[in-house]
Amino acid sequence: CLNLMLCLPLQADLSELLGLKDYMGVTEEKFDGVEVVLYQPKQRGGTELRRAVIYLHGGGWCLGSSRMSPYDLLARKIVTELDSVVLSVEYRLAPAHHFPVPYEDVYRCGQTLPPEGGAGPLQKEPGQQVKLKAQALIYPVLQALDLNTPSYQQNQDMPILPRTLMVRFWSEYFTSDKALFRAMMANTHNNPESSSLLKFVNWSAFLPETYHKKYNYSAPAVVQGVGGEAVGMDGPSRSFADPRASPLLVPDTALHSLPKAYILTCEYDVLRDDGIMYVTRLRAAGVEVTHEHYDTGFHGGLMFTVWPTDFLIARRMTDNYVKWLERKLVKNS
Repeated sequence: CLNLMLCLPLQADLSELLGLKDYMGVTEEKFDGVEVVLYQPKQRGGTELRRAVIYLHGGGWCLGSSRMSPYDLLARKIVTELDSVVLSVEYRLAPAHHFPVPYEDVYRCGQTLPPEGGAGPLQKEPGQQVKLKAQALIYPVLQALDLNTPSYQQNQDMPILPRTLMVRFWSEYFTSDKALFRAMMANTHNNPESSSLLKFVNWSAFLPETYHKKYNYSAPAVVQGVGGEAVGMDGPSRSFADPRASPLLVPDTALHSLPKAYILTCEYDVLRDDGIMYVTRLRAAGVEVTHEHYDTGFHGGLMFTVWPTDFLIARRMTDNYVKWLERKLVKNS
């Protein structure tokens, strides 16, 4: 896996070989100090505003870059097929930058248009707030309170993203203290304060029966500290109870105002149940949701669009995702 990730950036010019370079401009910009890769269709004359897609690459907040070939190719496909701008954010990574730094980088980019010293198709009126028209989540990670959902248990040894790696991503996102990693591995990282939020991630209530499999719900243990040490809400426990890190912790009353959603989940993914619980809660709040579940899919599947790992399921995922964007952002259907 590491070798694959190292070789992907070397193929970044593949899109140019395919002739996509002539149809768009690709520049590296800074939005309020945050690095971004900005993809824009070639101007046809005039200064008309364009729709924009803000894209956040994967990698557990610790790995990856929007410059990697699969992300680059996806961005170019969106530009070509939707005639839209793509803003791919190079948010800072953990463990060098713990939460909330990566979140704040992304938030600032979404609110800072156009780029520093620039104008053009991303321009907005002074003081105007950016309003999101849709949200699209590709096998998302949405909560850190219960790391023993059925999908975490079923897929704990699954390649690409085994449970140990996902837990490490979570712990490194919050702190370099290994005590949190050990507590999260044992699912004993909740304290009395965070325990009041467990109702939002109770998979026995939010997962359809078919995803319960052979597993029975047991509420995560609640302890006074992490790793034998007293940890108050000023420590990492405050972070994983923060809805900015765990969006599933947002109360029901705040969900109804969210934009229409596209959520992709895969059967062979520790994060499967996070996405499905979000589907359930959004629909209960009256939000329009398109849920595409891939029975043979695995976490990271959409990345495999570059030779020699050019998989059919990755093409299906990409095509379905872009078609949804076209329907909702272009055709408004």
